[in-house]
Amino acid sequence: MEIDMNYFADLLQTAKTENATDLHMCAGSQPLIRVNGKLKTIGGTDMFTSGNIDTIIEDLVNSRQKEKLEENRVLDFSFSKRGLGRYRANIYSQRGTYAIAIRMLPFDIPGFEALGLPQATKQFASKTSGLFLTAGTTGSGKSTTLASLIDEVNKTYQYHILTIEDPIEYLHQHKLSLVTQREIGEDAFSFASALRAALREDPDVILVGEMRDPETMAIALTAAETGHMVFSSIHTIGAAKSIDRIIDGFATGQQSQIRTQLATVLEGVVTQQLIPRMDKPGLVAASELMIVNVAIRNLIREGKHYQVNNIIQTSQSQGMQLMEADLARLVNSGIISIEEAMLRSQDQRLLKQFLNRR
Repeated sequence: MEIDMNYFADLLQTAKTENATDLHMCAGSQPLIRVNGKLKTIGGTDMFTSGNIDTIIEDLVNSRQKEKLEENRVLDFSFSKRGLGRYRANIYSQRGTYAIAIRMLPFDIPGFEALGLPQATKQFASKTSGLFLTAGTTGSGKSTTLASLIDEVNKTYQYHILTIEDPIEYLHQHKLSLVTQREIGEDAFSFASALRAALREDPDVILVGEMRDPETMAIALTAAETGHMVFSSIHTIGAAKSIDRIIDGFATGQQSQIRTQLATVLEGVVTQQLIPRMDKPGLVAASELMIVNVAIRNLIREGKHYQVNNIIQTSQSQGMQLMEADLARLVNSGIISIEEAMLRSQDQRLLKQFLNRR
């Protein structure tokens, strides 16, 4: 099969028409798109050869990116196609050949109300210092939530907002705020180096795309401690596990200090999952929200993170919400199936309790 960039553009157009979230291209397979959480082949297409994939890569990356790919055998970057959209791409090596995974990114940043998250989540856009985390697996909407909250800040306050991302996903326009965006690999060497430099760039709000390593976590905690509002994401499910993930990332001798810092600066964690709907085509968000109060700060300080869910469950009047409560709401409303809810639950016994309260 002979292909060119027009063929690639056709694949992107098909993905857009089908409302796909992702496009996969791999030697020995037809192109695949993910629609409503499920992968399916694009009809009327042939299997890719390794040469086909190499042709697409040759046109997608510049010389510096190509050198980085050859050195690391993996490359993250973003790109735009006029009239089609903006994309996040990952090229990776498998079985000695390259494969490409592409995530579709909307040009427009969704308004907060469109996210389907607890209303109390919006309050973190008005915080002047501290740390707020979005938690979830890949593709759960963490970056979109962060972008929406940053846009709320941008529309409301005269701040300097600095984002550090790998790669840049949503392009922010200057509104009331000045928004500067740095991309790892293009504008900075690493999250840690960019975040360290950020403290000298007079930001009010800092977005760190991902809490990826202990050095980045330590600098983010320090930034939050010194009067900046820091937004970031973490690959965990649930507030308690997010706390564990940060503290366990450090050597034993450092954990007491990190626990104290985290107890001081953490303001909230929203956990989200995107689940296939049963009432109509599409996905719906299920979420958990922890708003850090005095009781939770004490639990973090004392290392009793396993009790955090008890506080969330008994603090609904403060706007908090357990994942199991939201899953039960979606089941009882006929939006998702009970089977999907069980698959997404971290505590099926608790989920059954919420379901039985109907």
